[in-house]
Amino acid sequence: MSDEPKESPARPTEDTDASGHGLAAWRTPILLFLATLITTSFVGAEMHGLDPIEAFDLGPGQGLRAWMAGWDFALPLMSILLAHELGHYVAGRLHRVDISPPYFIPMPLSLLGTMGAVIRMRGRIARRDALLDVGASGPLAGLAITLPVLIYGIATSPVEPLPESGSFIVEGRSLLYVGLLYALKGPIPEGHDIMLSATAFAGWAGLLVTMINLVPVGQLDGGHIAYALFGKDQDRYARMIRFALPAIALVTGAAYGVPALLAARPWAEVITEWMSGLHWMVWFVVLTMLARLTGHEHPPTDDDSLSPTRRLVAIGTLVTFVLLFMPWWVRPG
Repeated sequence: MSDEPKESPARPTEDTDASGHGLAAWRTPILLFLATLITTSFVGAEMHGLDPIEAFDLGPGQGLRAWMAGWDFALPLMSILLAHELGHYVAGRLHRVDISPPYFIPMPLSLLGTMGAVIRMRGRIARRDALLDVGASGPLAGLAITLPVLIYGIATSPVEPLPESGSFIVEGRSLLYVGLLYALKGPIPEGHDIMLSATAFAGWAGLLVTMINLVPVGQLDGGHIAYALFGKDQDRYARMIRFALPAIALVTGAAYGVPALLAARPWAEVITEWMSGLHWMVWFVVLTMLARLTGHEHPPTDDDSLSPTRRLVAIGTLVTFVLLFMPWWVRPG
């Protein structure tokens, strides 16, 4: 017998993963991922003017071809979302955070065919370095896939005259997106615009999702990053940013609604223009509800130090939010 002291079993701590994830824990996440791949493929097929449900009525082969036609949207979009969520998951596991696999949310009637994904973290993250790693890894991993997808999509999308009739939507514009448009397409003539391919739209959606997650409020990725950088002061900054969202919605609406009103356009068009910033008003309501459910203050950390390299990453990620910010997300053309 050895007389060396035996190590007692590790007890879960705030940074210890006690979930014991096995294959069973991934069963539901994988099923939800596959369901979301189906719904995003349906949305992608509709971008090509196809209805997979009607096509299946004509025969399984027709339906399968219609569904697969949407993969040029679904595969890049799901790759972006999966990279984002796995970035969080891997960073959480490395820091022994009790973190769940990502649960994708299929939503066939939405613009993208999904409402993204959620990851559940039990307890709190005790160290600022770990908080920064978990918060920033998702957006950075997602952007690593988004940018090449978007660059390829823009490069292969045509610039054409705007439709004279019929309904269409215009995607939101951020500084980064406008910069890529100019670099790849040059000045776009008056009365023309880029007609995004399905793949380009998936890349643009990656920018939108990253921007939304980087809003420095509450339990969003941006909230974690900002708290790691600013500490308790972030609770005050988060309230200021959250209550600025309705103002952004009103200013954006006025920027489009007032010219439409002065031009004596039909009232239906004037109202539509005034609603250009409505997404930020909805997001303000969502964040307010989440704050009431989870608390208005970010869970504290046990230390107040952030390594120099991570401080640079935090600053760079928050600057990225500014480059991705869209005053409006989508609006009718």
